[in-house]
Amino acid sequence: MIAILRGGFLALAIMLALAVPAHAGPFKDGEAAAERGDFATALRLWRPLAEQGDATAQYNLGVMYAKGEGILKDHAEAVKWFRKAAEQGDANAQYNLGTMYENGEDVLQNYAEAVKWYRKAAEQGDSGAQAKLGYMYYYGQGVPQDDAGAVKWYRKAAEQGHAEAQHNLGNLYTTGQGVPQDDAEAVKWYRKAADQGVADAQNNLGLMYGKGRGVPQDNVSAHTWLDLAAAQGDEEAQKGRDIVAKRMTPDQIAEAQRMAREWMAKHQR
Repeated sequence: MIAILRGGFLALAIMLALAVPAHAGPFKDGEAAAERGDFATALRLWRPLAEQGDATAQYNLGVMYAKGEGILKDHAEAVKWFRKAAEQGDANAQYNLGTMYENGEDVLQNYAEAVKWYRKAAEQGDSGAQAKLGYMYYYGQGVPQDDAGAVKWYRKAAEQGHAEAQHNLGNLYTTGQGVPQDDAEAVKWYRKAADQGVADAQNNLGLMYGKGRGVPQDNVSAHTWLDLAAAQGDEEAQKGRDIVAKRMTPDQIAEAQRMAREWMAKHQR
């Protein structure tokens, strides 16, 4: 199945900032409080810093309002604080503000505004924002539809290890959208995403092995990857695995299952 994965709101965490704020003492105390789950204390320590213009503290207040940690959940307040941090160049805040505009969370849904903030974060090297821009270009949301633009931004994110972007780039190579059709390149990117546990990529990689597209035809490898996707609840992969199994000997099925178990043991530590 060829499906473009969308991605979601940035995984909200208190410890995302790379720069040490100017008010390191209170900020670090707030970090320690947040780490032990005392979000009310973290909020009390960070709010004065945010009100004084500290972008990292502003971002963290946005996180806490978005998640309802230490305060009642309030997306309007989250937008307010993300905007303050975003306007100071905080890439995480720019990403989250873009997501809130994309989804219409306590702001009027506005794809062009979402693209604006995603682009600012993407140009700072934020892989999540780069992947989001790829999605927006692919579907023509907030920008003219442009497969080549989608490829450009998916590739930037994929090269940084963004799993959904790797999967989506594989899809574009499979279909030849925005790039020359190339099954070997599709397999390369599917494999990278599959090794990060993306079920759709595992399914697609299994299908490529089953059909011998971009790799030598190999029912054992096909069964392995389809089995891994099926273990995550992918119904299409379950059906594909059962079809491939009809072409295999019991020993081959046992080998494929062993390979799947080994992959899970290696990647689920």
